[in-house]
Amino acid sequence: MPQLSTRITSLNEGGSDGWEVFYRARALVAAGEQVTELTIGEHDIRTDSAVLDAMNASAQGGHTGYAMVPGIAPLRAEIAARVTARTGVPTGAANVLITPGGQAALFAAHLAVLDPGDTALYIDPFYATYPGTIRAASGVAVPVRTRAANAFLPSAQAIEELAFEHEARSLLINTPNNPTGTVYPADCLQAIAAACQHRDLWLISDEVYDTQVWEGAHLSPRALPGMAERTLVVGSMSKSHAMTGSRIGWIVAPEPVIERLIDLATNTTYGVPGFIQDAALFALRTGDGPEAAVSAPFLRRRARVLEELARHESVTAIPSQGAMYLMLDIRRTGLSGRAFAEALLDARRIAVMPGESFGQSAAGHIRVALTVDDDSLVRAIRCLCTFAREYADAA
Repeated sequence: MPQLSTRITSLNEGGSDGWEVFYRARALVAAGEQVTELTIGEHDIRTDSAVLDAMNASAQGGHTGYAMVPGIAPLRAEIAARVTARTGVPTGAANVLITPGGQAALFAAHLAVLDPGDTALYIDPFYATYPGTIRAASGVAVPVRTRAANAFLPSAQAIEELAFEHEARSLLINTPNNPTGTVYPADCLQAIAAACQHRDLWLISDEVYDTQVWEGAHLSPRALPGMAERTLVVGSMSKSHAMTGSRIGWIVAPEPVIERLIDLATNTTYGVPGFIQDAALFALRTGDGPEAAVSAPFLRRRARVLEELARHESVTAIPSQGAMYLMLDIRRTGLSGRAFAEALLDARRIAVMPGESFGQSAAGHIRVALTVDDDSLVRAIRCLCTFAREYADAA
């Protein structure tokens, strides 16, 4: 067999994609085991039936052929109006490209700003696909390490130093953050913006959790002075409207960037099915109410988990202001996040994500997704804490 490309064989550094515990849990479920899955960010509700009805009506009405590659005009305009209203930055349809989900948007954004061999910075902890996405775009992925003691907020000085050392071309950030739940405050984002301008970096801002803010407020860095011309924003219907499987997202960027990204889409995805776009348009036009209904369970469950954690000393929560996760510190057990997650799955059939799946900054932590019903979640957290105490007492 001919040799595969270095690009494709080096996507997962060290051969791991970080999802081993998740795969093991799913294998146990497939074998008939009862497992409480607190791993991936998948809602425990399905897409609203009214949105599915709109999707079906569009498909039955004939919108099953090729759709316009940049996205249908009404959807691009709706997203532009939404972004303008929420950020205060004038945005038109020409600033929007519809993509097959946020992940495709992340890949396209990096292809737009990187030449082969260019360095792209990203914040550690990170969503598990970030470094692989950069490598897939033939970039060199360099993490900006953060500290749990500082709620995993990035240091602008560290960004500046790494950008200078590696002659970086771009920086990828994510707020509200997956996996930590941290919402970057205004002063942090202003410092990041200043670093990007000083080092002439493109900023790729993953904002797919912008409807899940529990404390503080979400600020898109594109709204900061001098940033609209160097920022590419990634958005998605997945988290806001429980449309994960529909694979529909977008990029908001300067018009010249979108023009080139349309060229890319023409030669890769060739757009998103029209009936899915019509369903997304219907969902966005229903207003904020459905989005609030999708997000409400996570706010409620977050409060219940924090209340339960307050009763235990072996596990502590990293302060979280948004998203559908909590990052828990289990270092008192003496175990790594990976070892703890494996042992917990073996002994208690509770599946969580090791912190190490999201980078070395999260070593000794685990991520818990708030994606099962309230009572099951609290029981699982109580069991997790009891399990952790056994190791902590022995340490």
